[in-house]
Amino acid sequence: MLRRRVEPEGDQAVWLIIAGQSVLATRGESVATAALAAGLKSTRNAPVSGEPRAPYCLMGVCFECLMTIDGLPNRQACLVPVQEGMIVEPQMQHPSLGVRDNG
Repeated sequence: MLRRRVEPEGDQAVWLIIAGQSVLATRGESVATAALAAGLKSTRNAPVSGEPRAPYCLMGVCFECLMTIDGLPNRQACLVPVQEGMIVEPQMQHPSLGVRDNG
């Protein structure tokens, strides 16, 4: 599991919700980093095989970190800085159908 070297504190601390869990993050870090630090193992699944996927490059090249952020799907979580009160969900779809799994 990924662990932070320094825990968020003071005015640098930001609360957001990732996959229904309240998460404390550091202002300026990416949503993908906050998700990994919170223990989220998968940010999306592959549309064809359904295999779980997770952030890989963390610099916007691989598109493995796609998540739904504040209701907007297909956001690259590694490029979006955390903000107070964000709601972030893994982007899960049924294999080959492109249909979102709502539950």
